[in-house]
Amino acid sequence: MPIKIQSDLPARKILESENIFVMTEERAVSQDIRPLKIAIVNLMPIKSTTETQLLRHLSNTPIQVDISLIRMESHNSIHTLESYLERFYIPSSEMLARKYDGLIITGAPVEQIPFEQVDYWNELCAIMDWAKKNVFSTLCICWGAQAGLYHYFGIPKYDLPKKMFGIFKNTRSTKNPDLLLHGFDDEFFIPQSRHTTIHYDDIISHPELVILAESAETGPAIIKTNDNSVIFMTGHLEYDTNTLRDEYWRDKNKNLPIEIPKNYFPDDDPKNAPLSTWRSTASLFYRNWLNYYVYQETPYNFVI
Repeated sequence: MPIKIQSDLPARKILESENIFVMTEERAVSQDIRPLKIAIVNLMPIKSTTETQLLRHLSNTPIQVDISLIRMESHNSIHTLESYLERFYIPSSEMLARKYDGLIITGAPVEQIPFEQVDYWNELCAIMDWAKKNVFSTLCICWGAQAGLYHYFGIPKYDLPKKMFGIFKNTRSTKNPDLLLHGFDDEFFIPQSRHTTIHYDDIISHPELVILAESAETGPAIIKTNDNSVIFMTGHLEYDTNTLRDEYWRDKNKNLPIEIPKNYFPDDDPKNAPLSTWRSTASLFYRNWLNYYVYQETPYNFVI
């Protein structure tokens, strides 16, 4: 089923070239069904890249999804034109006046800054507080996951001695299968790209949290609340095949300290084209979240 977006959003042409069914606003109004309303708080600098990555996975279900892209009003973007944000994004204050079936909070390149010093921290906290009563399930990604764990449970983040960078093997952490991991292999891979981490002991001290997946190298990878209302993913299942390659060469060309991403380039040679080893896992993850944690839970007349 299609994903509903504005007809001139740049991601549309990319998704259509991949044979993904994209529905414009004009066509969607003629269908007598209620799509899932999903808001994406996009905190990444290059908005269009993250939009395309997330929309690619959200479209891979039998459910019609209506997307709202959200911008922070307390932050001036220097990597995305204001005209782009005005055209395709709504301010967070407008989102706070509505209800949504699902919410996604992306990562952000502010990991090494204390939470309270991030210029939009208070605005993000207001969004997370609002989501408790106005969203059925919230998905927090990478720094967004660390921010959510800190705001909701006081769980701190810790600086790493070097960037956690590459593709890492994960396994299930619970004996009983969880629907969020339905169809996952016994071992599965998740991209990681971050300078900070969270600790296992801090999470298990909160009985309202469950670790669903973890890695011997990277620690807890997928965490949820017992009521399924918030999902925390420390990695980036939404990443494209070449995302880590582009990050590596970006930092390398700036003479920044960066190591070759682990388990990514064949023979650990950056001249070789990387292979995706997480695409099917990502597809299952977003499909399961939309179906089991959002669609199956939210009532038909929930959204206003």
